[in-house]
Parts: sequence; structure tokens; C-alpha cells
Amino acid sequence: MGELRFATAIERLGTESAFVVLARAQALMAAGRNIINLGIGQPDFKTPAHIVEAGIKALEDGHHGYTPANGLPQLREAVAEYLEKRYNVSVDPNHVIVVPGGKPSMFFAVMMFGEPGAEILYPNPGFPIYESVIRYSGATPIAISLNEEAGFSLSAKEALAKINSKTRLIIVNSPSNPTGGVIEEVELDALATGLEKHPHVAILSDEIYSHMLYDGRCHKSLLSYPKLRNRVIMLDGWSKTFAMTGWRIGYAVWPESMVESVTRLCVNDHSCVNASAQFAALAALNGPKDEVLQMIESFDQRRKVMVEALNDLPYVSCRNAAGAFYAFANISETGLSSKAAQDLFLEKAGVATISGTSFGSNGEGFVRFSYANSNENILRAIDRIRQSLSL
Repeated sequence: MGELRFATAIERLGTESAFVVLARAQALMAAGRNIINLGIGQPDFKTPAHIVEAGIKALEDGHHGYTPANGLPQLREAVAEYLEKRYNVSVDPNHVIVVPGGKPSMFFAVMMFGEPGAEILYPNPGFPIYESVIRYSGATPIAISLNEEAGFSLSAKEALAKINSKTRLIIVNSPSNPTGGVIEEVELDALATGLEKHPHVAILSDEIYSHMLYDGRCHKSLLSYPKLRNRVIMLDGWSKTFAMTGWRIGYAVWPESMVESVTRLCVNDHSCVNASAQFAALAALNGPKDEVLQMIESFDQRRKVMVEALNDLPYVSCRNAAGAFYAFANISETGLSSKAAQDLFLEKAGVATISGTSFGSNGEGFVRFSYANSNENILRAIDRIRQSLSL
């Protein structure tokens, strides 16, 4: 008899600091503080009305029960058709697995390949769940550095040099959270060519921000490389593109050899995705995209306002983001650590941001700003930060 004893693996599990900052910001607001949130990564737009109506109609029509573990057949077929039109690739609907958000696909991919003795490559700075789940699995996380000088584009040469016999999985994310960086097509081509020589390495391609590209850029999916199709897990979803973060619905396209295993993971983990969200997602794919284009245009305008305002701050510099809705500002000349800057901006300026180190050790010296907020609030927030830096 004695105290409760947790499994040691739980101690290796990290968190997503954006939700920690959000909770602190909400606590300050409850205490009467005016807080401008440039921290959390979600669109500030409402889900388009026709999508909401489809979800409501599904409930009214009696879709209240379980659905197939891998997703409604008509939704998986719609995803396959959507990807075929967008990327000119053939996608088998049976290889599409619908899950509650983007994270389950990350978790399942890492757990499928991660174990003690294995190595998994991931971008750093990068989405914090990558490293967290790699450590939880018992595998060793191997960082691929994303450098400001290269526009935070992955270096194929560096990534490929880190592959060895222990490497099981490489995680690729473009456009990137937190940097807003986009992998240049020449680097993506080089990475794909190099990976052909390493058939023992699976690839998780996180393309959740694929629609959010600026300055004439077009997204190229890793599904577009035929010689890698038997190893690529392509993750995408509805959260960012259709402003559906709270609906908790995403998908991944899995190689045929992995479909049975990931379906069993779904059964063990969440059984299935709720029916009404799937009907809403179906309406999103099949319905008009006008509001999506308007959202992306708004993000582009805000991006320009945000980057210009950040570069006007003393001791702060920021490269123009190529995608997503994040600006990754260099604050190293302020003399503050990333965490100290995050705390100063929240506690003194009333602006929620996220420390660069929340996204890995290579994020030191940076702070992530989300421009999923109005231009007015962005300018107000930067003015408050200017005052806090002059104190």
C-alpha cells in the first residue's frame, strides 16, 4: 500500500503553451483587465453559415448515433475528390481517416513508429505536440533546425543528414506553426528525392495551413511525389481553413499498409467522430468557398499590418510570414528571454503572445504573434508592447 504511482511515460508528456497563456489571459480578463489576444492560433471568424446549418440539419434529421471509426463514407469520398482536384493525385477514400481534429493523426503516427531505441525527426521550432508525443512514445526526438536566415524553410540537406538506421519517422510542416515559414519547392523536391534512398522512414506531412499562403505562393503536397506515396501520411482538416476549430474534425490520408492499424487506434481511442460535425465538414468541402477566400485575404492584410508594426518596435525585427497566420518576431535585442517577453507583454501590456521556446529550444529569442485578430486590435496591441518595452 502507499501513494498513487503514475506510469513514468506520463512525465515525458509535454503540453501546448498556447492554452496555458489563454487560461492566464482569461483569468486576467475575469479580474477586469483588458487583454488583446494575439496568442491562440484560431481564426477569429465564425464558421460559414451554410456549414453550421448542415450540422444543425444533421442533428434535426436524427444523426445522433455512432459513425464508422474511419469516418462517414460520403465524407471520405468527398475528401478524396477534393484532394484529387486540388493536387491532381489519385486518393483512395478507404485511405482517408477522419479524426477529431489534427492532433490525433499526429499522435497516432508517432505512436505507430515511436518506441525506445527509435528516432523521430521533427522541426524545431515547431508545433509543440510533435516533440511532446515523440518523448511520450519513448523514441528520441531529433530536431531539424528552422533558421530565420532561411525564412524558416526546412533545409533538405540538414534533414537528410540526420537520418540513420534508427530513424523511423520524419515530421514535415508547411506552412509552419509557429514561424509562418513555407518550405521552398526546391527544398521539398530535394527532400523527396533524398527520402527515396531511405525506404525505412515514414513521413508525416502536416499540411493543416495549406490554404493560407501569400504573395502568389501555391501549396505543393507531399502526396504529389509518387515514389513516396507508400510512406506519406498527409494531415489536413477543417479547423483553420473553414474556421472550425471548436468542431474538432480533421483527417489524414494514410498509406494502405497503415490503414488497418490506424483504424484500430481510432477504435481504441475515440470510437468515431461525432456525426453532426462530419455532415458540417461535408458541407464545407462541397459548398461555396467565398468566405474562405475572404478570410485568407483578411489574414494577408493583417499579416502586412502586423509585420510592419513589429518592425517599427525598438529592438524587435520580424521577417514577412509566407503562410499560416503567425508572425515569429525576433526579440533577442531587447535583452529579454522569450518567456520573459511573453510574460511582460501579457502582465504589463495586456497582450497575449506565445514564447518562442514553447515551440522548442530553437525558439529562444523569438515570440509568436497570431494575426487572427482585427487590424485595430493588432495596432493597439503593438502600441501597448511599445510602451512596455520603454518602461
